[in-house]
This record gives sequence, C-alpha cells and structure tokens, in this order.
Amino acid sequence: MIKKYIITAITGSFLLLTASCKKVLEQPILGTYQAANYFTSVANANAAVNAAYVPLTFTDAFSNEIWVLGDVASDDAVKGGLPGDQADIDNIDKFNILTSNSAVEAVWGRYYDGVSKANFVLGGLSDENKAVPDATKATINGQAKFLRAYYYFMLTNCYGDIPLRLQVATADNLSTPAVPQAQIFAQIEKDCTEAAAALPTAWTGSDLGRATKGAALSLLAKTYLFEAKYAMAAQTAQQVEALGIYDLTAKFTDNFNAGTKNNKEAIFSIWHTAGLSPKQGNAMNQAFAPRGTLNGYGFFQPTQSLVSNFEQSATGVDDPRLDYTVARAGHPYFDSAFDASWTATGYLTKKQIQPLSEIPTATKGDGNLNVEALRFADVLLIEAEALNEAGNSAAALVPLNKIRKRARESYLNDNTLTGFGTVPTGLLPDITTTSQTQLRDLIRRERRSELALEFGRFFDLIRYGSAYATAALRDQPNFNFTTNKFFPIPQSERSTNKLLGK
Repeated sequence: MIKKYIITAITGSFLLLTASCKKVLEQPILGTYQAANYFTSVANANAAVNAAYVPLTFTDAFSNEIWVLGDVASDDAVKGGLPGDQADIDNIDKFNILTSNSAVEAVWGRYYDGVSKANFVLGGLSDENKAVPDATKATINGQAKFLRAYYYFMLTNCYGDIPLRLQVATADNLSTPAVPQAQIFAQIEKDCTEAAAALPTAWTGSDLGRATKGAALSLLAKTYLFEAKYAMAAQTAQQVEALGIYDLTAKFTDNFNAGTKNNKEAIFSIWHTAGLSPKQGNAMNQAFAPRGTLNGYGFFQPTQSLVSNFEQSATGVDDPRLDYTVARAGHPYFDSAFDASWTATGYLTKKQIQPLSEIPTATKGDGNLNVEALRFADVLLIEAEALNEAGNSAAALVPLNKIRKRARESYLNDNTLTGFGTVPTGLLPDITTTSQTQLRDLIRRERRSELALEFGRFFDLIRYGSAYATAALRDQPNFNFTTNKFFPIPQSERSTNKLLGK
C-alpha cells in the first residue's frame, strides 16, 4: 500500500479522450489523499484515471506546446504571430534554446504531470487493493499504463535521456537520475504490452472514450519504429490491422472535421468539446487562426518547404492533401477569403481550425475539434517503413499505396473538388519500385505529406539521422544535430532534481 500523502487535482467536467467519446465526467475532486484511503470505490478509481488524461488536452495552446517542439522546430512550420510575441517559440525555431525556455518547460512539466497522475492510479490499484474488483482494476490500470507510455514516448523524443519515475513523486524521491533512452523505451514497450493485454478492443455505453487495445498496440508499433526494431514494428502494426476495426476514411478531411471526428480511422484522439465550464474546448482554433477580423493569434505558419513536399501530377494537379492541410492564396480559408497579409510565409495551417460557421470569433478559443494522436494512416506508414527497412520492400508497397489511393480518390469522394467524379490522370500513382533506398525516400515524403502539422515532424527528422536532419534544417544556421537532437532538460527540473547536475 502507498502510505505517502500526495496532492491530486482531478478535474471536473473532464471529457474522455478517444474517437467515440461524448461523455463528460462531473464531480470535481480537489484535496489531499492517502492513496490507500482514496481508492476505495470504482467511482474514485475512474475519477483518478480520468485525471490522467487531462494533460493531453489543448484547452490552452500555450500550456501544451508539443506543437512547438514537434513542428515549429522542424522544416514544416514557423512561429508566426507578432514579432516578439511568445519570443521563446522563435528561439525554438532558431535553435537559440536555453534551459529556461518556456516551451521546453511547458512540455516537460505537463507530460511529467501526466506520468505522475498515471503513477497515482497504478500505485493505488495494486494487488493489495481489494476495494475495486480485479476485472475493473485491470482495465483501469491498463489505461494508466497506456497513458504513462504515451507521456514517456513524447518526453523521451523531446528530451532524450530522462528520469524514469514509476511511482508518485514525493519529497523522498524527487531527485532521480536520468536514464538512457533505451531504458525509457523498454518501459514504454512493457507498459504498452501490458495495456494491450488488459484493454478491450472497444468500449460501450458509459465507458465510451477510454484507451483501447488498438491504441496500445499502435503506440507499441510506433515505439518499435523509433527504436529501429523494424520487424517488431511491422508485426505490431499488422496486429492493429488484424483487429478489423480500423480503416482509412474515404475522405482525408474527416479526421480534421468536428462533424466527423468519430470515425474508423481515429485510434486515439484527444477530445475537445466547446461550450463547457470548466473549459474543454480546443484553444488551438484561436492560436493558429489569423489575426484581425478572425480573432486569431496567427501562430504556427506552414513553410514553403512543406508545401513543396506535396506531389503534383504532370498536368499540374496538386495532391489534394495540400489544400486540405494548408491555406494559400487563390483558395478560400474555410468560409473566409484568404488574405495574404495574414501570414509571413504565404500559408496558414488548416488542421486544428474550424470555420466561423462552427466557432464564431467571439468564442474562437473554444473549439470542439479533436486532436488525432494516433490514427490508422500512421499505422500503415509505420508498417510500410518498417517492412522496407527490414528488407521486405515489395510488401511495404501494400500499406504505402493504400495511403496514396485514399488521397487521389478524394476526387471520387469530395464533391467540392473541381473535376469531382474523375481522378486526374497521373495523380499520386501507386509506387512500384522495390529499391530499398528509393522506397525509403518515397515513404519519408509520403509520411510528411500525410501527417503534416500533426506535431511529429521534428521527431522524424531526428530519427532519420544527422545527414537528413541537417539538410532539412539547412536554413537554420544554429542547428547542430549533436547539440539539438534533443531539447535541454529544463532548469526548473535541474534546480529541483539534484541528481541531474547543473
């Protein structure tokens, strides 16, 4: 039993996070609890695990700045906004990064808070706990293990070698040395494997919205990919497929439309709902929207490099994902005309944004669009890359071409496209090469187009290696692969955790 007294803040009106969640849990709980005394009912156990989902949310875009570390640091986006506003984001973009950088501090604090909340659940629902039925305890612990794995996956990709905390932080264990990234990945593997064994493939009724077996397996496949365990990554991605419950949506945009956010492609979504108190809406809807009459802040502007990554047919027809992802001159910005003065790069992001017809200017920062943390397209691209790297390039073509087929067949499924009803000749043809080197480059390009501005490009750059990352960031003279492949552990952590050094 855990005897330490710890502080927990379990947020009321918390909206569960995955693709089919509509439930709001009320009953706010604030206070000091002894874990052995807190986990005395299923209701309390559920409230505790619900709290462990909260750090994932984007109800404040500047408290969860994974978009900064994952994309602004990359070749896909720049800060945007007014000069001098949120200067530390510019410093990330320019690789002038101090240990006191606010974005570096924000992600570290928020994701370790998620780890702590997951640890609270796992510590309170130990084998000795007899107040919660074993079956219920298993699924709640499965959720906590998945969440802890997800937080650690993001943390180690951001910071490299970090402290591995598997118990609730107390005055006695705050100082924890950093361990090698391989040890963090090993724990993620363990947590994902155990979560997959404990979690159902789907939830029903009042439990809709919790993490599932598919989510755990998808994160495990992605972890194996990042570790270059290619055979295991491919095999695990195929296990996700074999569940038979996920598929690509007919329309790419269904993943970024509030009206279709419950769909077969969403494996694990960070859920947001507008109009609740306390706020549960997506604040990126305002942070990323243009300044001026649309009441946005103008941050997170796509680059020309990203736009140029999208393919074009020989007759000049663009990959439709370009205009689904990026706003540009000559094309409408949802239900507004595009204004070139809105952007320094010539482009705006369309992901995480809703039209004024859904979220008016008065409530711009309270959107109800989900953030797709894990979607089936990512799993297919993991499978393709892993198969190619494992030496099975012919098999890699199958999942890769599923992605391309969905993209080009936008012309058969989206009646807003000019020329609807016929796929333009030569647009996104199936890839046929089985050269591992050529296919590697094609898969990387496809991954960039498909998953653009979903907060993961920088982590891909780094795992592709020094030559690739240095070439991609050649416009950033301060970038040095050895120095900048991980962000610095924040000074606030170093000041508290004496085992990290100065």
